Amino acid sequence: MPVSRRGLLAGTAVAGAALAVPGTASASPVAGTSGSTSTSAKIGPDDARYQDLVQRGQNRRFVGTPDYARVIQSSEDAVAAVQDAVRSGKRVAVRGGGHCFEDFVDSSDIEVLLDLSTYDAVTWDPQYRAFSIGAGATLETVYKELFYGWGVTVPGGGCLSVGVGGHFSGGGYGPLSRKYGSVVDHLYGVEIVVVDARGRARSVVATRDNAHRDLWWAHTGGGGGNFGVVTRYLMRSVGASGRSPAESLPKAPAALRSTLLVYDWKTMTQAGFVRTVRNWFDFFEQHNTADSPYATLYAPFILTHSSAGQFLLSTQIDAAAPDSGKLMNAFNAAMVAGVDPKPQVIDAGVGPFLHTTMERSIAETPTPGRAKYKAGYLRKGYADEQIVEMYRALTDTTYEGPQSSALLVPYGGKVNTVPPDATAAAQRDVVAKMVLSAAWTSAADDAKHLAWTRKSYAAIYRDTGGVPVPNTINAGSYINYPDVDLADPAYNTSGVPWHDLYYLGNYPRLQQIKAKWDPRNVFRHKLSIEPR
Repeated sequence: MPVSRRGLLAGTAVAGAALAVPGTASASPVAGTSGSTSTSAKIGPDDARYQDLVQRGQNRRFVGTPDYARVIQSSEDAVAAVQDAVRSGKRVAVRGGGHCFEDFVDSSDIEVLLDLSTYDAVTWDPQYRAFSIGAGATLETVYKELFYGWGVTVPGGGCLSVGVGGHFSGGGYGPLSRKYGSVVDHLYGVEIVVVDARGRARSVVATRDNAHRDLWWAHTGGGGGNFGVVTRYLMRSVGASGRSPAESLPKAPAALRSTLLVYDWKTMTQAGFVRTVRNWFDFFEQHNTADSPYATLYAPFILTHSSAGQFLLSTQIDAAAPDSGKLMNAFNAAMVAGVDPKPQVIDAGVGPFLHTTMERSIAETPTPGRAKYKAGYLRKGYADEQIVEMYRALTDTTYEGPQSSALLVPYGGKVNTVPPDATAAAQRDVVAKMVLSAAWTSAADDAKHLAWTRKSYAAIYRDTGGVPVPNTINAGSYINYPDVDLADPAYNTSGVPWHDLYYLGNYPRLQQIKAKWDPRNVFRHKLSIEPR
């Protein structure tokens, strides 16, 4: 069953010692001035580059028409560009990888687009004793540079074309998170352009142990586009001294063992589906500690709509884990227990870490489609009634959506060893994430796909007002999977505000930091943090 970006992430959701980039010593500000040496020119509609820049977004439901774009290649570029936009009273947005699920960058009211895609260097910064990663880097660039250069990695996502700009600041996660935690558990600092109450743009570096720790904390899960323009991330694991680059981030596995289970919709009954999904939930509830022998096992369940014909479970584990072959076999046996007929098992064998990671990555498509995403954290598996609602949605014969799906992603493990207020990413007691998505190509089909996604999500969360209100099963949602419906009382009838679903009890603190660092509310979008 071929898997493409459109058919998986865009259709099933998700399921990084050279010359360092210049920093600002001791977090001292670097003010923008009219005499800036910025080389970032304004690129307007008449420029040959304009259309490519404004159409880089991967969700073609949204294509912006800013007055101009600027390509940011340094912190000084960003300061000058932000200063000019503020002075002119223009709305500004920032693009890194281009994978925002909503129109936070491509909204019709955005007048200035700052593109950081070429600001992507991955180096060792001796000043901060941390890896410096330009905010325009993609995960592919990060993984290659860190692994080939030092044999280390970060527990980021499985779609290698995603940009770190939003992925990191929203609390990124991926195949190694159950072993190594969230990406933000390895975030030492951010270099960011902010705007003060007088309208002055400046660049600061905020780290977990300097005077601007509050601004660092806000980027450990607060989400992108809220506080300023992040120009680079400084990565060093908690507890690492930074004396040696090769000891400052997690060691990457040498090899991965992987399998696929392929299920046939034609032979899948409702009872069989419930048992299949329950097997998955039960397993990860039972094996969700940081010291579990299954800590490196990652098994996203890609439940595509029945019009696709099949759905699949894609699994990998560190081949060096003790008895990794037996562990994989035991996992697959647990997945098919009580399921008849059983799915096809494809043993992909053992392959080198980076090669296998690239091979199993969600492929980018050069022709992005249209999509809608809705998500939720799970503290435990869904009730049977909720799984039945998933089955009904995925077998709805009135809907044709072979690229639409529900994705179940294992989470927790090491992630759950961190207190909920230690980072802005508050969900620290979960076992999985769910992402419901629809994907299509024609604007004429928008209404039917949006309707299916909203109806299906509302049915799954019928008992909690149509949204994942925190309780024994739910833990809200993930800000990197933004869904503006959560702020709409037509779809969120729970009475629980959208920000409590994303940030739980951390929202008031984020509001205070927003008021301090972005008092003019320069950086805002439909789900941005409101100043307090």
